[in-house]
Amino acid sequence: MKTHVKALVVGGGAVGCGVAYHLAKAGWETMLIERDELTSGSTWHAAGLLPLFNMGYATTHIHKYSVDFYKSLEAETGLNAGFAVVGNLRMAQTQERMDEYMLYSSVAETADVYHEFLTPAQMKERWPLLNTEDLRGALFHPQDGYINPADVTQAMAKGARQRGVDIVRRLQVNGYKWTGSEWIVTLEKMVEKGGNLVGSGELVEIRAEHVVTCTGNHAQRTARLLGIKIPAIPVEHQFIVTEPDPMLVEYRKNNPEHPVLRDADAKWYVREERGGWILGPYERGAPARFLYDVPETFRADLFPLDLERIEEEYMSMIHRLPSSETVGLKDDFNGPICYTPDGNPLVGPAPGLRNMWLAEGFSFGITAAGGTGYYLAQMMVEGEAEIDMSSLDPKRYGNWMTTEYAVRKNEECYEHVFILHHPDEEREAARALRTSPAYDRQKARGAQFGQINGWDRPNYYGPVDAPADFDHNSRSFRRGAWVPYAVAEAEAVRNTAGLIDATAFTKHLVRGPGATAFLDWFTTNKLPKVGRINLTYALTPTGTTRTEYTIVRLAENEYYIISAGAWTAYDQDYLLKCAEDKAPEFGHIDIHDITTQWGVFAIAGPNARAILKEIVKDADPETVLGNKRFPWLSMRNIELGMCPVRAIRVAYTGELGWELHHPIEMQNYLFDLLMEAGEKHGMKLVGGRAQNWLRQEKSYRAFGTELGRDATPLEAGLDRFVDLEKDFQGKQAMLDTGIRAKCVTLLIDGPADADPWGKEALVLNGEKIGRLTSGGWSVGFGKQIGMGYVRPDLAEVGTKLQVRMFRELYDAVVTEDSPFDPTNARIRVDG
Repeated sequence: MKTHVKALVVGGGAVGCGVAYHLAKAGWETMLIERDELTSGSTWHAAGLLPLFNMGYATTHIHKYSVDFYKSLEAETGLNAGFAVVGNLRMAQTQERMDEYMLYSSVAETADVYHEFLTPAQMKERWPLLNTEDLRGALFHPQDGYINPADVTQAMAKGARQRGVDIVRRLQVNGYKWTGSEWIVTLEKMVEKGGNLVGSGELVEIRAEHVVTCTGNHAQRTARLLGIKIPAIPVEHQFIVTEPDPMLVEYRKNNPEHPVLRDADAKWYVREERGGWILGPYERGAPARFLYDVPETFRADLFPLDLERIEEEYMSMIHRLPSSETVGLKDDFNGPICYTPDGNPLVGPAPGLRNMWLAEGFSFGITAAGGTGYYLAQMMVEGEAEIDMSSLDPKRYGNWMTTEYAVRKNEECYEHVFILHHPDEEREAARALRTSPAYDRQKARGAQFGQINGWDRPNYYGPVDAPADFDHNSRSFRRGAWVPYAVAEAEAVRNTAGLIDATAFTKHLVRGPGATAFLDWFTTNKLPKVGRINLTYALTPTGTTRTEYTIVRLAENEYYIISAGAWTAYDQDYLLKCAEDKAPEFGHIDIHDITTQWGVFAIAGPNARAILKEIVKDADPETVLGNKRFPWLSMRNIELGMCPVRAIRVAYTGELGWELHHPIEMQNYLFDLLMEAGEKHGMKLVGGRAQNWLRQEKSYRAFGTELGRDATPLEAGLDRFVDLEKDFQGKQAMLDTGIRAKCVTLLIDGPADADPWGKEALVLNGEKIGRLTSGGWSVGFGKQIGMGYVRPDLAEVGTKLQVRMFRELYDAVVTEDSPFDPTNARIRVDG
């Protein structure tokens, strides 16, 4: 057994074997250890489905890679992975479900995932056992199907061994120690005792430069050993296997195997199994298990079946497949499947640790195993993956996350597998957890909240007397009932004024003797002078965009830096690690996350200055907010009533405006003051959705949409924020990458009842040439607007393209950057 390796993979399920295979293929000396037997975790009882359907860009690529990769394994390893390419038929009972499929269709098109749409008549003709009377249609993936989980895992394991991977079973990790250059992993040999797997007391050590944890149901134990939080907790998933169905047996005499069936509105999947059917429901009430530990007595074991819990789904299978009504049950399974609060796995660097990588929380582990191995190996070996993996980053949950939060959200996520996934969906579990002090005041004024990074923040303001389910009933794949409220808010910002709660912004204080040299190296733009601000970017070592920052210089070596609210732990981890690396060169750098110490209100609109003049306290209140004393892109400490405010003259909406950063404990006082002053000036409370539309009219890129780890700032069209006269992290890699695509803003003549969501394909002469990353409605132009990436030769202003929405093509034209007020006259206006 090896004792020194480049990479150690912990966990021998499908994901662990996929990671080991691809690291070895990339040329790294790799070892995999498993505490029991390969596939003994959730892999062995998985149904083996390979659904290509996914609304996420990264996960769609991961699933597609897996499906393609699994088809190649037999030729390489000689082992048949048991891949039955029978297709996947995803049925729809409602038009709204068809709308979901049509939105997915654009996501699939951007990732080159082939799919077809079928009518009920076409389904009935091909699969006569189906009852299609109440169906509206279906989405069909003919290249999809199911696979034998144990076989594909063993095939990947053999492929890994052929590439030099040492796979050792019956070793359990008992401890991790980082030396500064490598991990010392303490392991205990496991032995059988009374049917249980227990430690033998015999310890061994393995030294590894990198470690990847793929521990599945044991993620909470892994978290404890590493001293971090991992919101991956299993939920029970049961499926049943029927006796042979005589009508199915007869059908199969002259026909190929049925595709995997998914009746999303009935919340189940069904596939053939030896002449019978497997039914897998996603019912309400499935409990989370193993909140803290997997018992020693639980190995390749199952939970008792709860048939009453799945009765509704079972009856709906009989409705859809009438021939199954008289068929008896042959077998049942109820095992743990890991989930995360948003359903996406946790893939990437562990928070606070060096060379420790997580691949945890896979609810569709068989589907994702191959693609995860491929893209994670790219991140580890090359420094970044070819697609933006930030949506799967483990640091999207901060230390505020608790066990109960993960349990409640994971149970909700399980239940929501087949719930309609509207792009404006907001789930109810664990809400009002992190709130700004003004939450109750906003709620009383009709705020409908969304959750991001645990924060509840207003999406829009609906009727004050709205019923509790107003927002839920307002969602749609087209224009939801919330849209008129967001339109009114956007119009207020353009015509009078709006007040936005931006308290969730991530805020860090960076100071110390090395702060200036560090931030100059860490970011792309010139550092601002004291009292001024700059927009800038931190790059990955491969030259793509890691984070967007607004930097406020408070003193010679003291900076207040602001970034997106969704990425607090993600940004902090990168800041701290980079600062630690550069401290010997630049000097001590002190970094503090002060997000929860400062509240933020953004006031914007033509009347913004007049409103602030009503409440500002200054020796000369008439000039304190004018251009001479308070120019655009500057910071001033002002007083609004009795509240000290760090005011920043900038507005994400493209109007005259300020961000009002204030002590969090004074927020309600300041809110009341602003509301009273704003009343006579027509100020409205404004939520995030209107703000998102307005920023697109100014072509302001957003991290997580236009900005990410798959594009450089130059590709994003942010040249003016990149100072090529200085040296900064990732500069040469950015220049070497060149311009593969360009970010553009488009005005769209779309359908009368819908706006783009930022998931749609861009087309020219029938050929896909790019994709939208953001979309919405423009109150300034009275039509749809979007931002996205196209081939560089198509980025010229006036280029005519088309956007695919609901399977139809709609005309779009590339417009100039900042099409609304391109000279920024409204932002700079004096008074």
